[in-house]
Amino acid sequence: MKNEKCSPIIFIGMHRSGTSLLGRLLEDLGLFVGTKKDENNEALFFLELNSWLMAQCGARWDNPEQLDYLWNPEVEPVLTVSKNYVSDLMKSPRAARYLGMKRYLSQHSIFAQSTPWGWKDPRNTFTLPFWLDLFPGARLVFIERHGVDVAQSLRVRADCSIASTQNRYSKLKPITWLIPKRGGFCDSPRSLSLEGGLSLWDTYQTRAQTQLDSVAQDRVFRVRYEDLLSEPLKILKDAAEFCGLSTSDQRVQEITRSIKPSRAYSYSKSQDLLEFAKTHQNTLAKWDYHA
Repeated sequence: MKNEKCSPIIFIGMHRSGTSLLGRLLEDLGLFVGTKKDENNEALFFLELNSWLMAQCGARWDNPEQLDYLWNPEVEPVLTVSKNYVSDLMKSPRAARYLGMKRYLSQHSIFAQSTPWGWKDPRNTFTLPFWLDLFPGARLVFIERHGVDVAQSLRVRADCSIASTQNRYSKLKPITWLIPKRGGFCDSPRSLSLEGGLSLWDTYQTRAQTQLDSVAQDRVFRVRYEDLLSEPLKILKDAAEFCGLSTSDQRVQEITRSIKPSRAYSYSKSQDLLEFAKTHQNTLAKWDYHA
């Protein structure tokens, strides 16, 4: 389990910060990030485990601080059995959910990887201590983005969530009494306001920095979303080398053609968002971002 050749690339960083973009680009260059994934290119196997870890402490992706209870000394028995459980899952047929059946039949374990692999999930920003215990040689990719753009993206997604669930409720209203609703009408009420989204961004930024400070710097690749958009060839080549991927300039050029530099600092095109950024300059400046 501590064999360096099986050590993963673990993506950390705030939701809506470019983790999906960078993950997909590196996947196109040969990084294995799982077979069954969601619409955000997150491997369901690790996404579900991260959500499960958080749920043990009453935490969620948009209220992640509760997870800190898991690191308390008094909770060590829970943490130990949780690690054993996850380790066993990675060596069980359940691992095929991540590896795919062909890889599973030939390797029988996620720990048996010998080519570059990893997974992307912003929740890793908070669950990282758990994964580093299982994979002490893991390397980290951290991507960050301007906080106002993140907050706005979260708000748009939350608004869409409400519209979708309201529409579904309207259509099924006559029979909803038959099947109680499992979820709410919005995945994250906190994200409906720019203030809530920005505070969540600051929380993730703070925790990411704490995690990076605990890992040797040669095992960390840190990049800004805005730099990836403005210098995709250079950034992606550096990221590929960090991940141990062999690639060519031609291949990197091919997969970066669709990148749109204009998406950087999108907030600056809106007067309302510009005013919001100016009002929250102190929070942005903590991470060397500005209005």
